[in-house]
Amino acid sequence: MPGPTGNMTRRTLISRGALALVATVLPAARLRAEVSPVMEALSRYMAAAKDHPLPAEVLDAVKHHVLDTFAAMVSGSELPPGKAALSFAAAQAGRPVATVVGSAIVTSPMDAALINGVLAHSDETDDSHGESQSHPGSSTVPAALAAGEAFQITGSQFLRAVALGYDVGPRVTMALGGVTFRNDTRRSTHSIAGTFGAAAAAGSAASLDATQMRWLLDYASQESSGFAVWERDTDHIEKGFVFAGMPARNGVTAALLVRSGFNGVDDVFSGADNYFQVNAPKGTTAMLVDGLGERYEVTRTDIKKWTVGTPIQAPLDAIANLRRQRPFEADDVQRVIVRLAPTVGAVVDNRDIPDICLQHMIAVMLIDKTASFAAAHDKPRMDDQTVRSHRAKVEYVPDQELARLLPVRVAVVEITLKDGSRLSERVEAVRGTVRNPMTRDEIADKARDLMAPVLGRGQTQRLIDGVLSLDAARNLRPLRSLLQRGA
Repeated sequence: MPGPTGNMTRRTLISRGALALVATVLPAARLRAEVSPVMEALSRYMAAAKDHPLPAEVLDAVKHHVLDTFAAMVSGSELPPGKAALSFAAAQAGRPVATVVGSAIVTSPMDAALINGVLAHSDETDDSHGESQSHPGSSTVPAALAAGEAFQITGSQFLRAVALGYDVGPRVTMALGGVTFRNDTRRSTHSIAGTFGAAAAAGSAASLDATQMRWLLDYASQESSGFAVWERDTDHIEKGFVFAGMPARNGVTAALLVRSGFNGVDDVFSGADNYFQVNAPKGTTAMLVDGLGERYEVTRTDIKKWTVGTPIQAPLDAIANLRRQRPFEADDVQRVIVRLAPTVGAVVDNRDIPDICLQHMIAVMLIDKTASFAAAHDKPRMDDQTVRSHRAKVEYVPDQELARLLPVRVAVVEITLKDGSRLSERVEAVRGTVRNPMTRDEIADKARDLMAPVLGRGQTQRLIDGVLSLDAARNLRPLRSLLQRGA
């Protein structure tokens, strides 16, 4: 008997449909099977990282950056972006799996990563990686913590996951072109590197294999976003989301999707419509694996001595150095000239936020003889007449000669005193940078100053001790009571 389309039976239709499906699936399968040597090496390295012991100096560096990032989260919980994030967490609290720092909230891994990321970049206390134009810790550590709690990993696995995040995220934006890519496209390298770093860390915590790591990178590529409009944010709230909260959430989301069974394109970095073709045709994919396993990017990431925007670090160091050479008071100063590379200085030139305003923080440094966390976040003080009078003495001069030295951010500060004396200091290696690193005691002191007002001195010291001995921890459970308050 004829079927619904003349002589074609239901069996014929099904058969032809199956053939059509095979015709579409087979080319896709062939495409998925074509994996470039770069992707092969990268995905295998990522899958093996959870079982690969870190060199002693790298392990120490990871602990220092984890501690520094936790301190940023805790102190950030007291700032407007952090308070907004904690309010969101309380309203949206989901499956009680992962810790929300600075609160009594336990929620889903994705939400915890989002909130803790915003906390970590609520101000400018978190670490930074110059060559990739990123803040790796503020997205990687929250992602590793959330996924680590979800999958109940050991302290060693957590530290290795964090190290992997630092290795992968910064390499992506370096491969895209680093500062040139950022300036040419106005894309946010901070959020792009953050997304890939968080995804790598979460994927390691989730024990993804090499094939799954390739799919993880595919989803991270689809999620990577962010553009320079964040520079118009005057309250640091959108910036905390773009730089850290969103990337941390995206990375954990990608890992959970793949862990739950989602598959994807096997090599998003090569082939038709690949990530580099769409975003940076002049990018160099080989940089994704350059020095992998030999050069650990966590050891090339700066920890800030001063709780201000990175471009302001060197000018503050310069003033501190000059004062050690010849003490002077703020009222002794007639004029201050600060020379920075144009792309560096533009980020902090006369901004509306105190901790990323060069002229304001120089004035504070002249008056206070230091730049404390409290002063760097005292927005009403920007209208103080004494501060404004000293701020009027500060002149920022874009210097093309210094631009040639990037990604090293060199500052030259010239101070003219009222008695006619002229002082000058050139800073090429800020305290806390790779070339002038802080000691473990200095890092612990900074963490103590940031966390003790929130957690109390006793709990703060226990948290510091716990982080510095994480490689011996059987799980991450003890961190929760140390990171939270009011629980």
